[in-house]
Amino acid sequence: MAKYFAQIIMMGAQVVGRAFARALRQEYAASQAAAQARGRSGQQSAAASSITGMSLQEAQQILNITTLTPEEIQKSYEHLFKVNDKSVGGSFYLQSKVVRAKERLDEELSIQTEPPQQQKQQNTET
Repeated sequence: MAKYFAQIIMMGAQVVGRAFARALRQEYAASQAAAQARGRSGQQSAAASSITGMSLQEAQQILNITTLTPEEIQKSYEHLFKVNDKSVGGSFYLQSKVVRAKERLDEELSIQTEPPQQQKQQNTET
């Protein structure tokens, strides 16, 4: 009887293991396809996320902005930085999150404005 239970457990583990491996391969393939679809700017954005440790969406949520305009980013940054200043009872942790969010959004803005400049340089070279 114990032998049959052991066989059932082994077969179940094999089925689950195969399903997990197949799902992992599919996820990896989908991730690679998405990375290729995003192109170079997507790769730069992903690199910026890994360097700053914060995603673009997280940075936008922290600064409570919807559009990436330098004016809106600066206005929100200044307000949240002052509100979270330790001298007025704010939190140094939150203030540092605000600074990191601004850095991440500034990096994203530089990535987005970079391709038109590269295209102009390529046009002038030919």
